[in-house]
Amino acid sequence: MPEQLTAADALIGDIGGTNTRLALSAGGRYFEVAHFANAGAAGLDVLIERYLHEHQLVAAELQLWLAVAAPVRGDAVAMTNLPWRISAPELEARFGFRRVRLVNDFAAVALSLGALEAADWVSLGGGPGAADAPRLVLGPGTGLGAALWIPAAGRDFVLATEAGHVTLAAGDEREAAVIAAARRRHGHVSAERLLSGPGLSELYRLLAEVEGRAVDPPPPAAVTARGAEGSDPLAVAALELFFSLLGGFAGNLGLSTGARGGVFLAGGILPRLREALAASAFRTRFLAKGRFAAYLDEIPLALIVHPDPGLLGLAHASGLHTTSPAQ
Repeated sequence: MPEQLTAADALIGDIGGTNTRLALSAGGRYFEVAHFANAGAAGLDVLIERYLHEHQLVAAELQLWLAVAAPVRGDAVAMTNLPWRISAPELEARFGFRRVRLVNDFAAVALSLGALEAADWVSLGGGPGAADAPRLVLGPGTGLGAALWIPAAGRDFVLATEAGHVTLAAGDEREAAVIAAARRRHGHVSAERLLSGPGLSELYRLLAEVEGRAVDPPPPAAVTARGAEGSDPLAVAALELFFSLLGGFAGNLGLSTGARGGVFLAGGILPRLREALAASAFRTRFLAKGRFAAYLDEIPLALIVHPDPGLLGLAHASGLHTTSPAQ
């Protein structure tokens, strides 16, 4: 077995609604990253078994740390956008890991903030920020996640949230019409309903409905591709609305959490759209909070472009607990 693998302290995994990333970690670093499509697997245990077998690993020598796209309220979770149930006791019993720990996926991203380097993020404006103030991470993927890193409470203190499921607010009449159309179909319109991968396709359909047309919306990747290249006016409008609504949502969270240390964007969608994001109305809408525009203007706003911030955060966290049980 390669020396790097024998030195591993933990198997770590970032479990999203669409993809799973597994890796090994030691000393705050991670390596041997493997990517899996969730749709082709019966459950997470199948992917873990495959990874252990391919790397000739002994589970009893490792911790298992998993970042999951779901609320974590105990030792078992039901994934929000995936029909999987993940149980820490069951995984420990089946494989024999030394310990199994579950954390929210955006809590893991928040844990990475202290380890990110200058090349790992792109500035979108704002001031220098307050070093001891909360830092907010949020972003769309299959769902919409958000978490807080609170450095004043300790380097690894994070607060997971389910802010993606708050009621989405409109910033103008057009947005109000789109949200009203979504409400007629879905009832409650959460931020995640429209600010996610599936939300891009839904925005495409809703914009057509508001214009009195019925369309078969393309998949999210097609909406972003056509919108970014300008080849489909409806996709252009959907992408513009996506950025505007996301900016308003981020501004609301920045105010709600007092995230004067910074607001960092992450997730599976935005890093691939960095030029379109920077040219969009996102920052304008982030600041559009009346008398508190100046408050938000002082907050550093950035896009995380590190390929695996969730794994980086897990590597940091697992490295802090190599011998003593997690609290």
